[in-house]
Amino acid sequence: MSRPRVLIVDDEARIRSSLGGILIDEGYDIFMADNGLTALEKIRGNGSVDLVITDIWMPKVDGLELLKEIRHVNPDIPVIMISGHGTIETAVKAIKMGAFDFIEKPLTLEKTVLVVKHAMDQRRLQAENRNLWVRINKKYKIIGCSKAMDELRRQIEVAAPTNGRVLIYGENGTGKELIAREIYEKSKRKDKPFVSVNCAAIPEDLIESELFGHEKGAFTGAICSKQGKFELADGGTLFLDEVGDMSQKTQAKLLRVLEEGALQRVGGVKVIKVNVRVIAASNKNLKEEIKRGNFRDDLYYRLNVIPVEIPCLKERKEDIALLLDHFLKEFCSDNGKNLKKVTPEALDLMMCYDWPGNVRELKNLIERLVIMVPGNAITAMDIPLSFHENNQPSLGKAKQEFEKYFIIKVLRSSQGNISKSAKILKIERSLLYQKLKKYNIKPKNI
Repeated sequence: MSRPRVLIVDDEARIRSSLGGILIDEGYDIFMADNGLTALEKIRGNGSVDLVITDIWMPKVDGLELLKEIRHVNPDIPVIMISGHGTIETAVKAIKMGAFDFIEKPLTLEKTVLVVKHAMDQRRLQAENRNLWVRINKKYKIIGCSKAMDELRRQIEVAAPTNGRVLIYGENGTGKELIAREIYEKSKRKDKPFVSVNCAAIPEDLIESELFGHEKGAFTGAICSKQGKFELADGGTLFLDEVGDMSQKTQAKLLRVLEEGALQRVGGVKVIKVNVRVIAASNKNLKEEIKRGNFRDDLYYRLNVIPVEIPCLKERKEDIALLLDHFLKEFCSDNGKNLKKVTPEALDLMMCYDWPGNVRELKNLIERLVIMVPGNAITAMDIPLSFHENNQPSLGKAKQEFEKYFIIKVLRSSQGNISKSAKILKIERSLLYQKLKKYNIKPKNI
């Protein structure tokens, strides 16, 4: 692992030398400059500087000017200001301009080392947060170029910038939370919290506490007060997944919070104002649930300001190849494997399948195949039997599939040796070569 790189900027050689010696002993690589102009040249020419420690009073370009330029060139580099002539006013100005900290001369070993450590820790956390958001954004990426997905994107673009409540419809596995997050990311609330609640996964006697919070002693086990999801999402977005599974009692309380923009915790009397955009989702037909008496019609109309419907996978099969490519890259990378390919025959089986579990079923299948298939090619033989049955091949095609499967199995057992495989199959080598060509079987890839 490379050592952190620190640039020390001071017009006093003694300060540069003593400070550099301390930090080298602490495990840092040190670069030095005697003025701000030279320091800028080093930063622009060496983008891997992790931290800058600079004096304020220097010729040519002083420390505050240097700080301003660093914030412009690379705002991720933490800057520690040092000075023997500093005032509170100067220190406050430096911090407001973005300095990480201000240390007065003469420098003490303990304080200097501690401030540098804290600055490096902050830089590391910022980098980890950026990487986390990159992974999150990749995880929640919308994949598809079908007309149905183009229409869905259009709806998101229209709905996202508003504060209107959204009700997302879709079968299990279609990606309702993904769509909710996309609406949130394109909204004016994207810098505020996104809080997700699966209403079907929370027991009925706990969901009110989960949503609205509770006060200490409100019920057995309530040993302290707790904020609910509405409070945690204040200013941001609350996603209520499977809202159709709520009890009538909880529906009534949810309706009141939506109408009044305020709530009371379980066991509490204080009215707490909340500003939350609610996005709800359901895999049930809520109009049918209203007819059955399972869902309140007034709550339905409160939630269904902007309806968004997600197509199931069998309605957008032209997106399967794109989804396959995305999931193959994701799971091969996650599991440290070479990128696998899906053969045309395997893809045909997937295209003929109805995908009752939608994108989630496809994702789970690809993850399993990436882990379990030993080679770099996912073939029709690797696809579960249910896909073959769904494809309903003719007798002739079934015979060909079995012949191909049997030839590959023999080739694998003989490690791709053609002569040995022909003997096991009890056919001439020339005929085996013909069949290899017919079925596009390449012994080297077996």
